[in-house]
Amino acid sequence: MIKILAFIMLIGGAISLVLGILGIFGSMALMVSPWALAIIGFIFFIAGISMLKYRKDTDEVAADHHNRS
Repeated sequence: MIKILAFIMLIGGAISLVLGILGIFGSMALMVSPWALAIIGFIFFIAGISMLKYRKDTDEVAADHHNRS
C-alpha cells in the first residue's frame, strides 16, 4: 500500500512539476500560479522517490513481524 501511494505521489509530482515549469517559462497558460505548481510538484516528486527508496511495503512488514514471532 505504501509503494502504491509513493508511486502516485511520484507521478503526480512529476506532472505538476512539468506543468509548473512550462507555466513559468510561458509555454503554457495555467489557471493557477505556475510557481506554486512547480514547488508543490517538486515536493511531491522528492517525497515519492524517497518513499519508494526507503520504505518497506506493508506486506513486507507483516511478513517480517510474522517471522519474528
